[in-house]
Amino acid sequence: MSTSFPDPEYIDTNGLKMAVYELGKGPPVVLLHGFPELAYSWRNQLPALAAAGYRAIAPDQRGFGATDKPGSVGDYTIQHLVGDVTGLLDAFDLEQALFVGHDWGALVTWQMALLEPERMAGLINLNIPFFPRTPIDPISLMRDFLGDDFYIVNFQDSNEADLKCDADPGHVFDVMMRKNQVTRAQFEALPKEKKAFSLLAALARTELGGEPLLTEEEHRVYTEAYKAGGFTGPINRYRNWSHNWESTKDVAQTVNVPTLFIGAGDDVIVAPAQIEAMKPHVADLEIQMIKNCGHWTQQEKPAEVNSIMLEWLARRYPIAI
Repeated sequence: MSTSFPDPEYIDTNGLKMAVYELGKGPPVVLLHGFPELAYSWRNQLPALAAAGYRAIAPDQRGFGATDKPGSVGDYTIQHLVGDVTGLLDAFDLEQALFVGHDWGALVTWQMALLEPERMAGLINLNIPFFPRTPIDPISLMRDFLGDDFYIVNFQDSNEADLKCDADPGHVFDVMMRKNQVTRAQFEALPKEKKAFSLLAALARTELGGEPLLTEEEHRVYTEAYKAGGFTGPINRYRNWSHNWESTKDVAQTVNVPTLFIGAGDDVIVAPAQIEAMKPHVADLEIQMIKNCGHWTQQEKPAEVNSIMLEWLARRYPIAI
């Protein structure tokens, strides 16, 4: 790991050995990363939170980094993922924490807010808004509207993406972790068939747009972690999309914990209409948008993210004097 990032400590959460990185003392803030990322994705947030008086805790989630990687698709259901987080709280003897999620981390914390709200003092989610449960299986919807090549649909049908990614992890991060690739306006002008992201097509490109997001050292950290652990564990959580939809059919779709949503103006994974659509489902919601920023928000615009987070935390999750 980078010398500026803490060494891991290992805890047991329901039989899973989890690597956890921690800085600071004070009210706990747990940060959950996305795909294809690591706890290291929060390298710019842990020191800022610790300096502000918070206890910042970032785990490598199930299947990622130095945390255990169970082999079955069924080991990556939303119930397992939320259970890992509540297990982390139990291991640290914490009744509650404030949670921060990005990408898949946001998907986990949105569901945790429905399933285990009493363990949450509040919630900050980046990029991925709350998606209420759809009336039919979401994989069927994605297949109909986005096609078989759309990455989430493709993950259901084969392990070709796993194999391609495992063959050259460094290339995965060259392709995916970039900035200034396309603006929202440029994306909206594309024909429909070019808007559905195909991971396999992206990996096949020889010319890459925009600029690399990662320094050489940061690129090395990600590449070495995925060379060691592979991509199948992380991808397996996508293979539970239908299971998660079916198994939460009786769960009320209202988030009642205080919530800050930080969006990115040029994140083409999420449409502005989807951000707007979550408003009726999140009872206590503030929205802040960062301009000229793509999907990897906390890594691309760390100063802006930290400023927005700390201002909201000071109001909604203050440190007792």
